[in-house]
Amino acid sequence: MPMSDYDLILRGGTVFLPNGRTNTDVGVKKGKIVKIGTCKSAETVIDCSNLFIFPGLIDTQCHFREPGGEHKETIQTGTMSAALGGIVGIFEMPNTNPLTTTPEALEHKIKRGTDTAYTDFAYYFGGTFENSKNLPSWEKLDGVCGIKIFMGASTGNLLSATDEEVEAVVANGNRVIAVHAEDEFLMNENKKTILKDSNDVGMHCKWRDVNSSLNATKRVVGLAKKHNRHVHVLHITTADEMDYLRNHKDTATVEVLPNHLTFHAPECYEELGTLAQQNPPIREKHHQEALWQAINDGTVDIVASDHAPHTLEEKSGIYPNTPSGTPGVQTLLPIMLDHAANGKLSYERIVELMAYGPIKVHKLKNKCLISENYDADFTIVDPKVSHTISNSEQASKSGWTPYDGKKITGMPKMTIIRGQIVMREGQLLDKIVAEPIKFNI
Repeated sequence: MPMSDYDLILRGGTVFLPNGRTNTDVGVKKGKIVKIGTCKSAETVIDCSNLFIFPGLIDTQCHFREPGGEHKETIQTGTMSAALGGIVGIFEMPNTNPLTTTPEALEHKIKRGTDTAYTDFAYYFGGTFENSKNLPSWEKLDGVCGIKIFMGASTGNLLSATDEEVEAVVANGNRVIAVHAEDEFLMNENKKTILKDSNDVGMHCKWRDVNSSLNATKRVVGLAKKHNRHVHVLHITTADEMDYLRNHKDTATVEVLPNHLTFHAPECYEELGTLAQQNPPIREKHHQEALWQAINDGTVDIVASDHAPHTLEEKSGIYPNTPSGTPGVQTLLPIMLDHAANGKLSYERIVELMAYGPIKVHKLKNKCLISENYDADFTIVDPKVSHTISNSEQASKSGWTPYDGKKITGMPKMTIIRGQIVMREGQLLDKIVAEPIKFNI
């Protein structure tokens, strides 16, 4: 029996290449893309007519709670959600218990990823005043996607509230620094003067106001300029920050979340209550419109989920004693596909924001591009299928989504990682042997 030319052929789909889309085949052998063009025979041929073949998409901001918060999520359940959502790789955050601020803590998470993950993975290393001198060497460890600073809304020694603490991290190392930019001091003041004794979750965006975000963003960009360092400012929510960042793209790259593009105050708090509570908060419609403008004028580099699950029991407490954060890794792409179907952005722009953006910001190696010799990672999408998102289909341990009952157009149909089909038609198939994502550093 003659040997097949390829292990896998994706036949006749609309393939998204860096220079535009084209209808063709993609041939895969030994986990790599080996041909873009007409392919003859393979062990497995998948008919992709009427489907989009995207490069494998990455979610660059997830909290999977392991170790220390496994009742909310684990690396396994979080990456199952990712694969179901068409995501081939995730970057996970360091605010676990213990914190990911030592090589030992990192190594533990890498082993858990290798043993249990359904997608490839990398981890942010937590940057703190205490470990700052070690960051130039620790940032180069395998499986590290960058350094993370929390300027507000974190705990223990992960919180870098003062300029001295932030500068210690910014001054040490070369990798991208992802920043949660909220001003801890302003928020503490606002809690006393604005929130007071209120139990109204609608106050969340007034307590954590525009200035608390804008001040922190300006502070970290100023320090980054001083030390010639690249900062990636996460989950931007305000028109004011976008106006500022638009003029500082030499130093800062920009992320937004689907929640801030989809929901707005006060309606989200009236409809969802504390399920809409996250940091930074969902804000009024004019801020949302500014985020969309920034998506379409190129200011935004990445869209990610900030998947931050809590149990429904935890979320059902009395505000403000309720945790901030929502699940999102499984709905990230479906929600963005729906926005594309409704003309809010192009499908090409989704690929830029979830594949080419991560390459640019994080310097991914051999991923997120349909090109010969790259990893055979693909997110295959039906742009026209109708779907209703539900709590019951979420693989997250938290078991809920703020999009429960939302009717959308467009869904991922298949997740392929290094030539292996991990998800097909909403069903998880064989688990891959997950690997740490590699970077050009």
